Amino acid sequence: MAQPLDLEQLHTFITIADTGSFTKAADEVHRTQSAVSMQMRRLEERLGKALFEKDGRTNRLTEEGERLLTYARRLLRLNRETLAAFDDTSLEGHIRIGTPDDYADRFLPEIMARFSRSNPRVELSVMCEPTVNLIDHLKRGHLDIAIVTHDRNSSEVVRREPLLWVTSANHSIHADDVLPLAVGRTSCMWRRAACDMLDQMGRDYRILFTSWSATVIIAAVLSGQAVSVLPECALRPGMRILGEADGFGALPDVRIGIMRGHSSQPEIVDALARHISDSLDNISIPTPEDAGQFDFAGIAYTRGKRLRPGQMLPGW
Repeated sequence: MAQPLDLEQLHTFITIADTGSFTKAADEVHRTQSAVSMQMRRLEERLGKALFEKDGRTNRLTEEGERLLTYARRLLRLNRETLAAFDDTSLEGHIRIGTPDDYADRFLPEIMARFSRSNPRVELSVMCEPTVNLIDHLKRGHLDIAIVTHDRNSSEVVRREPLLWVTSANHSIHADDVLPLAVGRTSCMWRRAACDMLDQMGRDYRILFTSWSATVIIAAVLSGQAVSVLPECALRPGMRILGEADGFGALPDVRIGIMRGHSSQPEIVDALARHISDSLDNISIPTPEDAGQFDFAGIAYTRGKRLRPGQMLPGW
């Protein structure tokens, strides 16, 4: 397999996968159906694998096709980024982005790296504050775009994650008669969801730590001082997920959205919004190679399997 893959074939392949039809894909890529079929035959011959199988009137990806789809998307994105890096007419300017620190560690590295590679002449300023503050900054013109915990009136949902009860893997504070909590300020949606659930359960609790900072909340949990609620992207080694078997009811999903302000450079905002959406839609959860270890930023796995409530995320 020394010869490189054909990017046009990969683009057609992705289009077929997205539309579920050779006919629809042919319209999208402006080729005849026979030309599209020929492209896919050549791609299958190149790889020595069958990529599609019939499922009624649609064409479903085989297991090998699903594997290729991930690589194909990455190759096409890298191709676009490479061309943009050498484009003298590429975007230029300054943009201000905001995000809660709950999301910053997990999502910003991917977003910033991809956007900067595609738009090397754009300066990024980043602000980390709670969603309620970010919305206010957007309204006041202090930010151009923000990643927020979804505000149903004005943000575009780009990712969903479970909101989880978490405690220290090395302590049993969650078994106390009066449950100590570490949560956000009174305007925090996760705090309200946690308190509402505990009220429904008739569980006694007290707010022990209050902070806008995810770092503070995580420290309170890991030190064994309190229980909290976090999205899976904020999980850390040394945490244990609590579920119904531990006496904790399921919480609503976290919906992560994009919110835009009134920017004088809408084309840059649109470009960054696309990168945010693509990154959050396609970001993968790293799985350590060593068996028995868990990833520390997102869904936790043992040998590729998601942790069940009650399992632990040990540090290494």
